Amino acid sequence: MRHSAAESPLPLYHRVYLLLRQRIAEGGWPSEVPMPGEHELAEAHGVSRITVRRALQRLEQEGLVRRRRGAGTFANPPQRPARRDDLRGLIENLLAMGRQTDVALLDFAYVSAAAEVAAALEVPPGTLVQKSVRLRSAEGAPFSHLTAWVPEPIGRFYQARDMAKIPLLLLLEQAGVRAARAEQVISAKLADGTVAPLLRVAPGSALLWVRRQVRDEAGRVIEALEALYRPDLYEYQIAMTRGSGMWDLRRDPSGVVMDAAG
Repeated sequence: MRHSAAESPLPLYHRVYLLLRQRIAEGGWPSEVPMPGEHELAEAHGVSRITVRRALQRLEQEGLVRRRRGAGTFANPPQRPARRDDLRGLIENLLAMGRQTDVALLDFAYVSAAAEVAAALEVPPGTLVQKSVRLRSAEGAPFSHLTAWVPEPIGRFYQARDMAKIPLLLLLEQAGVRAARAEQVISAKLADGTVAPLLRVAPGSALLWVRRQVRDEAGRVIEALEALYRPDLYEYQIAMTRGSGMWDLRRDPSGVVMDAAG
């Protein structure tokens, strides 16, 4: 059965492109064996061959497939993610990442906290806070877009030029505020017209979406962050042990505790 274009805001060919891209990334087709032909793919996805052809053209432009005349189309899976975080040592991993990757500061300003930001920082709406937007790269490939908010009194201890050279958590420590624990939610979000070109992905591509609160030893929120990661270049690793009748993440020497019940 053909899919109706009204089912999704994404063009039909782009949805097929995303599905094929995902299967290629997961190793669904060996690189040495031809992929199914356009007709077979069209039948499998309930679309026309023209739609499949457009999706394959997009994949070819990104280097994810290669076409050999007379032999067919072959998958060219991307390399495994270049960056990985282990949630057991979240803060230490974040500090290490800040030292090992490159950052471009896109925005640095003091703004009135909107309701959602105020809730994350646990301050009244309209409170003056520092906002920064950074693009982080590894070996020339951008993999994360980070928007962070910090209470204004803390932010006054450093300047925009410092954020281009020093990890934010380290700047906070230099300001006399030590990160003690972090809480975060991991979900997914589509790349919009602003973020997509910065991360070098197509608009509508799925990104890993992380929302994080960092607290000091007194329990005060010292940073709220929203991060978007390219899933082909970045992943989270969660180690779980069984205790108290449920699966959870155990306390590690860093003092960071993250529950993963379910």
